[in-house]
Amino acid sequence: MASLRLHVILVNLLGCSFSGVRFRTDSSATAEKQSSIVKVCLWILIITVLLFWLPLIGPLVAGFVVGKRAGGIGAGIRAAILPAILVGSLMFALATMLTGIPVLGVVAGMGGLALAFSLVGPLLLGAVIGGVFA
Repeated sequence: MASLRLHVILVNLLGCSFSGVRFRTDSSATAEKQSSIVKVCLWILIITVLLFWLPLIGPLVAGFVVGKRAGGIGAGIRAAILPAILVGSLMFALATMLTGIPVLGVVAGMGGLALAFSLVGPLLLGAVIGGVFA
């Protein structure tokens, strides 16, 4: 009887049960939980810049936070890939424009593109884990 009361209290307070099934208690809570893709992309850019000094753990933590903030696995993956594509393309374009020799600019730009894409693996893994916990 006491375990049943504890289960009812957990369901009412936390919105979950021991079996891991979530119950919707308030529709406004789920609306607050999901953010727009632009806000989530800004979050991932800010967190990645702040945690740049942690080579593997920084992008993993950023991906986890963004996956959880996005509200699901699919939204977390989209939010992890989109900033990497934008930053890589921007680095490619700027490196090409700022050098006097176009061929050298393209090579430098490809290096920046490869650098931006090297962070996508831990970001994606973190986004999937965060999406599972969302």
